[in-house]
Amino acid sequence: MSTNRIIKKEKIKLKTNIILNLKISLSKSYLIILFLIASTNFFGQKNIEIEGVVVDESENPIPYAAVGIPSKQIGTATNDDGGFYLKLSADNLSDTLEISTIGFKTYRVKIQDYIDSKTKKITLVENVVTLDAIVLEKTDDIVKKALKKLKKTTLSDKHQMDILYRRSSVENGKTRFLVEHLLNVIDYGPSDIRFDEVGLAEVRKSADYRFAFKKQPVHAIHIMAQVNPLRQDIYVKDYDWERISDTSYDGEDVLVIQGTKKNQKTHKSQNWIKFYIGLDTYGIYKVDVSRFASKFAGLTATYIYKKNDEGKLVLSYHNREARFRTPITAQKQKLLNIKNKNIQSSYRHEAIVLKIEKDRKKFEVKNPIYDRKDIGDYEVDYHPEFWKTVVLPPETKFYKKSVKDLESIYGVPLETQFKAVNK
Repeated sequence: MSTNRIIKKEKIKLKTNIILNLKISLSKSYLIILFLIASTNFFGQKNIEIEGVVVDESENPIPYAAVGIPSKQIGTATNDDGGFYLKLSADNLSDTLEISTIGFKTYRVKIQDYIDSKTKKITLVENVVTLDAIVLEKTDDIVKKALKKLKKTTLSDKHQMDILYRRSSVENGKTRFLVEHLLNVIDYGPSDIRFDEVGLAEVRKSADYRFAFKKQPVHAIHIMAQVNPLRQDIYVKDYDWERISDTSYDGEDVLVIQGTKKNQKTHKSQNWIKFYIGLDTYGIYKVDVSRFASKFAGLTATYIYKKNDEGKLVLSYHNREARFRTPITAQKQKLLNIKNKNIQSSYRHEAIVLKIEKDRKKFEVKNPIYDRKDIGDYEVDYHPEFWKTVVLPPETKFYKKSVKDLESIYGVPLETQFKAVNK
């Protein structure tokens, strides 16, 4: 083969490679352009943040009111200052924001109209109810009907709740340990005795400054279910039932009925359960619990329910506090300059339902838990970016105090504690 032919062949080969590389390069560029266009469309749909405060006609804040879009299963609860915060998308602009709570008329407004309004203060109008002139059923019978209809009045089909759960460990009046979990909870509603499955989607906790390390035997979410009278299958005849007051919810007259156990021998006025029962549907909109053993030991709890898009009641908010005495060693007594061998302690809990999913195909339970241990002992990979972007309700006064307590012990900011403790 001559030298000229070899050179010509190499030139043709080189030209072919250049054309192929150019095509590949153009294809990649085209894909990059497509990706950029898609990304622009995706990220162009910016999140819409709405916030505000809910008050009554006297400008008093309304705590723990349900705020959300029932048709989309999106919601939160106001904090104790009446504040709320939601992160939505452009698809929600035509949806209706709904605010409901016991004793007031339900407030509804289009998301777009709320955004366009100058004021971010929502005033709820009190719904005055007078039932004195009405002949009512016996309180025992009302409670019986309400409990019997529980499966009908609540969402009893299998569903997933995404719950922000917080527990603060308090010793001698100061928070010394804080745990926050985002939980995926599979449930059949309060007519079922326990939750079907619980997963730890996200976890973070503060530095642990406790000196009396009392622990709960199971995750606190399970104790939340155990304390709820609706899940305990109580016997109505074991209680003395008394009508306490009248109120309303979403246009329905509501009777507040308190039950005290008949065999309660001590502290009878401080041991009771209280149901807020609708007189049309017999739905139970709120449950209060008080257990008292002594000035050192007791429990209070509240469960607040709201209507979903089908009118079924679902959990919206829960809080409880368990008080107890915890023994400490002589060495810790001396170190802390405490004379008593036991210190006053408490667990303060807060659970806020952020989302409810009814479509079983969309259920996602991350890191399901099957072992029994204290909420503070669970370990899951820490994702700081998640906690920066997740939609959290405004901080409650108690949460703010917990943060202040934790930061005051050694002067370490809570965010720094999160980074140091969680891996």
